[in-house]
Amino acid sequence: MAQYDTIGTVGVGARAQIDAGLRAHMNKVYGLMSVAMLITGAAAWSISGLAVTTDAAQGVAQIGAGEYLTSFGQTLYASPLKWVVMFLPLVLVFAFSAAINRLSVGAAQLFFYVYALAMGVSLSSIFLVFTGTSIAQTFLITAIAFAGLSLYGYTTKRDLSGFGTFLVMGLIGLIVASIVNIFLASSALAFAISAIGVLIFAGLTAYDTQNIKNTYVQNAAMGNQEWLGKAAIMGALSLYLDFINLFMFLLQFLGSNRE
Repeated sequence: MAQYDTIGTVGVGARAQIDAGLRAHMNKVYGLMSVAMLITGAAAWSISGLAVTTDAAQGVAQIGAGEYLTSFGQTLYASPLKWVVMFLPLVLVFAFSAAINRLSVGAAQLFFYVYALAMGVSLSSIFLVFTGTSIAQTFLITAIAFAGLSLYGYTTKRDLSGFGTFLVMGLIGLIVASIVNIFLASSALAFAISAIGVLIFAGLTAYDTQNIKNTYVQNAAMGNQEWLGKAAIMGALSLYLDFINLFMFLLQFLGSNRE
């Protein structure tokens, strides 16, 4: 692999410098990702709290025993606005990828956090479908699995680049199938999508981690701090998406529906 060839051709001092820089780079990637996760979680929890009430006088539609959608919740989840909420994160991530080269590091980081906020609004509906306990348990399981997979991608000597094309093709098929199933509402297709989704994003977590590492090692000698800053943000975005999607697909299996 390129990373090992690059490191192997430099001296001990340069190798130590690259290793130190790589650790700092990965710490930044995980730090950015963690902040984005906090924004997403806080937004999802806050929005769901505004969308649901136990006061029948303030509710406009009953969704469970003693629980009602507020007018805000009705607008967000049961009006045409729901399509905007659903697809806005997808639009933003494509816009972000297209605009990253024209943005400053600060603007790119702000865009990333705005995207995390939009994702939180989009995911807020899970609190209406699943119990808070099962959401928390699934999040913990996802975090443990993600940590293990990312650690594997960082430490393995095996070249995972060959899996990249396969995983990306699978991801495209998964997106198409998910969009189609919005209209078909097939439980069998939903189960298949969830099972395949877990496998794809488990693989992408390891692959993306190794790719972030390789990209840094191959370009560290340039010393372009703006490029490195943007690379950290894009790496954080990749791992953030891996985590979110792994969590959502696992939730389909592990989540307990609200009564």
